[in-house]
Amino acid sequence: MNVLIVGGGKVGSYLAQSLIADGHKVSVIEKNPTTYAKLQKELDPDFIFKADGCDPLKLEESGVRNTDLVVAVTGDDEDNLVVSQLAKNSYKVPLVIARVNNPRNQWLFDRQWGVDVAVSAVHIIAKVIQEEASLGDIVTLLKLKKGEMSIIEMSMPSTAKSINKMIKDINVPSDSVLVAIVRGEQTIIPSGDTRIESNDKILALTSVASERALKNCLGI
Repeated sequence: MNVLIVGGGKVGSYLAQSLIADGHKVSVIEKNPTTYAKLQKELDPDFIFKADGCDPLKLEESGVRNTDLVVAVTGDDEDNLVVSQLAKNSYKVPLVIARVNNPRNQWLFDRQWGVDVAVSAVHIIAKVIQEEASLGDIVTLLKLKKGEMSIIEMSMPSTAKSINKMIKDINVPSDSVLVAIVRGEQTIIPSGDTRIESNDKILALTSVASERALKNCLGI
């Protein structure tokens, strides 16, 4: 996948390194000279552009027309919105993700501004607290695809009916996937032979409609 990241600070730099490690082709735009110089030491300099991502010409020079995903993670919400609108409306980028720095601006980050997924640390934390209090063992971390899909976290109590069962023996809904299991300090990418243990935290991608069915099949 071709990914263009606008904003090369701590978030953008870490994201770029992670995506590159996963085999994706990543380009980064950063306008701050100091941050740009640091990026050159951390990443392939051929794919780092010292430019303002809000400039359509600079976006084109960085390859936005051939990009599958644009991620706007600057520290300025106005810049992130401008980049998102240009990427989606001018260059028809399939997927645009934008960082929300000020939670009061969350309402602006929608499809009208070209944002497919808005990521706000404050809202994610608030959502975890809210749903931890109301739903107990199931927490929605992020909604995708216009709210139709969710990434959820489920805590597995010792009383869960799926404890000690292998995943292949659990009737997981067809529109749900168990993505990872956090077991103490260990993160496991599950396979069919992986057994669920007490106190596991399971991350799953599921349709919103199947959240409860997924919880029920795991017996929590």
